[in-house]
Amino acid sequence: MSNLLAQDNKISNEEKYSIHIKKSAVPIKLDGLLEEEIWKTADIAKDFFLNRPYDSSFAQLQTEVRVAFDNNFLYVGAICYQPRSTYTIASLKRDFEPGTSDVFVVNIDTFKDRLNAFQFVTNPYGVQREGLIFNGGEISNYWDNKWYSQVRNYNDYWVVEMAIPFKTIRYKVAEDQNTWRVNFTRNVLKRNEQSSWSPVPRNFPPSNLAFTGLMIWDESPPKPGANVSLIPYVSLAAQKDFPRNEEDLKPLGTTSDYPKGIGLDAKVAVTPSLNLDLTVNPDFSQVEVDKQVTNLSRFELFFPERRQFFLENNDLFGTFGFPDTRPFFSRRIGITRNPNTGLNQQVPILAGARLSGKLNDKWRIGLMNMQTRKVNFGNDAYLPAANYSVATLQRKIFTRSTIGGIFTNKENLFGNLSEQQTQNYRKYNRVGGLEFNYYSKDSRFEVETYYHQSFSPDGKKDAGSAAHFMGYKHPNIELNFGVQRIGENYRADIGFVPRTGIWQLYRPATFILNPKSASIAKYINAYGIGTEGSDVFDLKGKRLDSESNIFIFANSPAGDEAYIAYSWSFTHLFASFDPTNASDNPNPDTYKNVVELPVGDYRSRFFNIGYESSQRNSLTGTFDFSTGKYFNGKASIWESSIAYRFQPYGIFTLDCNYTKINLPAPYNSVQYWLLGPRAELTVSKSLFFSTFFQYNTQTNNININSRLQWRFRPVSDVFLVYTDNYFAENITSYYVNAWAPKNRALILKMTYWLNI
Repeated sequence: MSNLLAQDNKISNEEKYSIHIKKSAVPIKLDGLLEEEIWKTADIAKDFFLNRPYDSSFAQLQTEVRVAFDNNFLYVGAICYQPRSTYTIASLKRDFEPGTSDVFVVNIDTFKDRLNAFQFVTNPYGVQREGLIFNGGEISNYWDNKWYSQVRNYNDYWVVEMAIPFKTIRYKVAEDQNTWRVNFTRNVLKRNEQSSWSPVPRNFPPSNLAFTGLMIWDESPPKPGANVSLIPYVSLAAQKDFPRNEEDLKPLGTTSDYPKGIGLDAKVAVTPSLNLDLTVNPDFSQVEVDKQVTNLSRFELFFPERRQFFLENNDLFGTFGFPDTRPFFSRRIGITRNPNTGLNQQVPILAGARLSGKLNDKWRIGLMNMQTRKVNFGNDAYLPAANYSVATLQRKIFTRSTIGGIFTNKENLFGNLSEQQTQNYRKYNRVGGLEFNYYSKDSRFEVETYYHQSFSPDGKKDAGSAAHFMGYKHPNIELNFGVQRIGENYRADIGFVPRTGIWQLYRPATFILNPKSASIAKYINAYGIGTEGSDVFDLKGKRLDSESNIFIFANSPAGDEAYIAYSWSFTHLFASFDPTNASDNPNPDTYKNVVELPVGDYRSRFFNIGYESSQRNSLTGTFDFSTGKYFNGKASIWESSIAYRFQPYGIFTLDCNYTKINLPAPYNSVQYWLLGPRAELTVSKSLFFSTFFQYNTQTNNININSRLQWRFRPVSDVFLVYTDNYFAENITSYYVNAWAPKNRALILKMTYWLNI
């Protein structure tokens, strides 16, 4: 039986795993009882097969799934066998983090392209999460939409009944037989069982769309009708800033503001598979602050997007290029760094529109346009108003591969700003490019190739970026290789390109073994050895950077992982550099007399050990410790996290990072602490509270971000958000005390989802 059930290419999963969906003649009451007549006659998807920790047997905790529909809803009923005493629930908060709760999952590929799908998830307490699957198996959990579910719990099993409105999903009705690709999956943390109806090999996540079954409609689904939703919001805020002179930190006078906001989002189904999103005066004040990191890099750090409008359908816009050469990075819109305070601040967005979805079974399209307002930073510093445009087009080829194109444009609108006020801004920047992404039918082979060209007023040559990547995934081997060239004058003003004028190679490889001895397999179900590495050269072939490591790891059947590694790196400094990045601290004394390392070649070597515990226990944790030679000195870095799950009401987490760098005189030596206690509490399925405290000595900053959310009806919320920033340490020579305020804000916001 073994892997043949999951990996036999002679007969596809959809031919072996199919389920018929019948129409209910009477309304189905959503009560978790499955008592209606349609449930008694419905096909049953059963005999779930393991994905983890092994993919060679049926799951011990089985699942039985039935499907039905009427004119308004697609229904899913499932019996999930599991003792009540083994439940693992992170909290009652909606949209909980993946991997933190036991779940039943429904994946629906309505267009059968094996690349894109809708995902609906619930846990044994009926808490919901939904997402979008893209690139054949990656998941975005930021899609937010309406659907309904009810769960009933028994001693040895729990029953879930879902009602998914046809208005929530996108599909087309065929004239002949209608079929959709589907899969149903389970994750039971205490048993460390991941399983699915249509088997998925263990080297792929259960969301991989290459291994779906088939849902056959006995009658055609209802034709999609008009679908328009309006989501207005209102907000009130109180803000206070405590600015200081950058040179001597003298207070410049407190400023207060009491902004009021009103705006509107709209979702319009242009066709059954094409959606138009509109926003007027959007507000993102309820978005959680970024998780801070200790910055030892010479280049810009990447922080993920958290704003809802930009996260939906982001695969059509934000996945072009490689991770460090994205032609479009949505955080360039509506966020900027204030040159006077050094802190990020919002840029008012006047309005925006996004058209995204499928033109037909082969073509997908994405169009976006956003307009921002001019910002006055003070001290005669301005950010010009700007218009941002993105257009993408993607065509499916072969079984599950694509060819795509992207064009981006940023147009700065200088208006009445002087030449001096705009000297640091280009009038425009544009990028155009083509990409090819290949995924084999069984997902083992992956290829990505792209070429992008940028256009700016200076018209300089060598403004292109190109790359090629190949990957192979097998249960026992993962091999990857990539090569990339970024031209000296390649610019992507609304992208993420921290470095230009380079060639770069990527060369990771991992070899995975599974013990054959039953006595060993009780404690270790997988172990292996691997290497990660990259090399950077200038365009003439001179080596600039090189990073390599070799690591050994072992995984337990419960989900724990331990590893040790040895790494070595080479760095050519083409400009003087302070490896402690002391200039991130607002205290002038920490950086004004720092002697930077001179131009030259440097080598570093580190020993590394780490551990990540299973999520099955209430108390979980991770740690990673590195120590060794760092440039011309030594460094030790400790990163750890410990979490306690107070089931089902919340989770308490403490992140602790410590960095110690010792460089020989006259160079800088430092000790940095970054502490991040966090609490997420749920009073009920509709009332949530979270607070995040971050203490960072590198930036001399304490941040507090607290949020109370009341979901008073589906996808409609009231938020109360408090944010505060303080100095973390005394700066005695400038008469600044710890806990001296920098800025604070209190925001009240209400959103309401209205279907028309």
